[in-house]
Amino acid sequence: MTEVWRVLYEARADVIVNGHDHDYERFAPHDPRGRSDPARGIRAFVVGTGGGGVYRFKRIRPNSEVRNYAAYGVLKLALGDTSYEWEFVQSSGAPFKDSGTGQCVQ
Repeated sequence: MTEVWRVLYEARADVIVNGHDHDYERFAPHDPRGRSDPARGIRAFVVGTGGGGVYRFKRIRPNSEVRNYAAYGVLKLALGDTSYEWEFVQSSGAPFKDSGTGQCVQ
């Protein structure tokens, strides 16, 4: 996937949403090698909380900002011209909230 990240990074993508893992995790903006890059990096979300059972994290990866494995729900994104907003909307499980805003790469 490094090549895919490189192409998206060079195209100045702002957000990537993944859903493979059965949990929720938000990463700070980073480059294709996973290094912190607040100015130009891509913010990533893993949202695998739609059903089928969630599971605990085996390890915490670099740039991981928020993690939850006990709540089911979806990620709501509002995309603007120069910014974006996110909110985890919980459907069931242990109480959990995550929301925020980010600036688009110019």
